[in-house]
Amino acid sequence: MRKFETRRLPAERDVAAPDGSDVRLLLGLGGGGMAHFELAPGRTSVAVTHRTVEEIWYFVAGRGEMWRRQGECEETVPVEPGVCLTIPLGTRFQFRSFGPAPLAAVGVTMPPWPGEGEAVAVDGKWPPNVP
Repeated sequence: MRKFETRRLPAERDVAAPDGSDVRLLLGLGGGGMAHFELAPGRTSVAVTHRTVEEIWYFVAGRGEMWRRQGECEETVPVEPGVCLTIPLGTRFQFRSFGPAPLAAVGVTMPPWPGEGEAVAVDGKWPPNVP
């Protein structure tokens, strides 16, 4: 049996994601992990694809767009609080933040994030401008 865990959203980021967004780690179990992603206003992430994980994102703040592509299937969707979307294995994706507030989402990664080398930079829809 696993021990119960409880964690409050950290005030500062734990790490910068390979796409350039700020990541605050939440909790995880054997089948998946959860994190909070934030992209500053006016920023566009680096486009990436994952080697072994898929994700579900639920947007909680800000507004922007998410681009996703799998083979010939491609779409760009507006995102804002209340929007939930999937990033299946092998999907190329990129997001950007509009407006005065950061774009923020809570994401579940299945299986748990394995670490360095999981995300691979790819050509995206927009030029990235993250530091």
